[in-house]
Amino acid sequence: MKYLVILCTVVLVISCSQNSKDFETSYKDYNAYLKSRPHKNTSKYYTLWNSKITKDSTQLLSFGNVASEYNRYFKNTGDFQFLKKAEQALSKAVEIANINKEGYCRALARNYISQHRFKEALILAQEAISMGAGSKATRSLLFDVHMELGNYQKAEAYLDSIRNPAEFGYLIRAAKWNDYKGDLDTTIEFMEKAMAKAEASKNKDLLVWSYSNIADYYGHAGRFKDSYEHYLKTLAIDHQNAYAKKGIAWIVFSHEKNGTEALRILDSVMQDYKSPDYYLLKAEIADFMNNTFLKRKNHDLYDAVISNKAYGAMYNAYNVDFILENTDQFEKALKIASEEVNNRATPESYSLLAHVYLKKEDYIRALEIVNANVIGKTYEPALLLNAAEVYKANHQFEKVKEIKLELADAIYELGPASKEKIASL
Repeated sequence: MKYLVILCTVVLVISCSQNSKDFETSYKDYNAYLKSRPHKNTSKYYTLWNSKITKDSTQLLSFGNVASEYNRYFKNTGDFQFLKKAEQALSKAVEIANINKEGYCRALARNYISQHRFKEALILAQEAISMGAGSKATRSLLFDVHMELGNYQKAEAYLDSIRNPAEFGYLIRAAKWNDYKGDLDTTIEFMEKAMAKAEASKNKDLLVWSYSNIADYYGHAGRFKDSYEHYLKTLAIDHQNAYAKKGIAWIVFSHEKNGTEALRILDSVMQDYKSPDYYLLKAEIADFMNNTFLKRKNHDLYDAVISNKAYGAMYNAYNVDFILENTDQFEKALKIASEEVNNRATPESYSLLAHVYLKKEDYIRALEIVNANVIGKTYEPALLLNAAEVYKANHQFEKVKEIKLELADAIYELGPASKEKIASL
């Protein structure tokens, strides 16, 4: 659970403790949602608009609508090829558009964000704002991009420029900003207001987004029952929502220590949803269960999938940890971590880089990076755990002790295996 300073108040400790002790999931709540229902990756709507696209087509509306369908297919299946096809359609739309070019630039920028091509997304966002006289939609996009890039002062300025507590778009971004600052109470407060807006609108997409995201925050706060119930609310609307099923699997694994059931849930998801990081989660659960064969199998599957160069930087963070855990190719890990820092100079990226130097036994360099770019700039337990390991290697045991106290309540978010790791600091 994140944001440990906040969670240390007496009221919250008691609340979280009661929540933790009293709550249990039941497979009867979600079992019906685990049946395989493959998504259709075509539709009459897609066929209609796609048929209008020819080699030399200038059917602008067709490109935009086809891209929307590809985005929907990607969301439903996790299949990266649909994200790339949406990129192709949107790139063509940006190229030929004379009307609403700003909107197509924003759409392509969001596609780039999904691919972790953040600098390219920023270029498109800046192009869009130059056309649209600083529209609120583009300023909202610029907040999102600068948050991803670690340009937090610029992000805050754009957040201030769209301030309107009555609007869903502002509320979810205000929640994200307070999440970054480590203020979990305020984050949840903003998300609950956004959720109320979604419920009033009865917009299914907004409801799914609100329920699944607030479920995450409730989990961070130790409110496991609330988290679970909102994942179920998500599934009641979108029966095949992989994100919600993954969230329930995490509760079952991390809170209840039931690896077998968590794997059953994930196996059902992966029949119809393909995303490389799910293999790593299954490997983590298998490791906790001391199932070496299953761990290696899922690592091999991840390695095979991620070898596709088209993924670009999308899985850089996962790849660094994967290389460090499974190989001694430190220079390869260093190259990827350095690229990630260049792509997005966030505390997360710098933590990856410090972790590589730690593994290379360049403890002083790792310490320099942690002190300059991680400590005091993040409240993420995983990053604090990495920092503690760096401090331990540099014999700065007082700092280790401080972080260790902060991590005492972080085991749910970090996973059950972290308990032993934290104890050994």
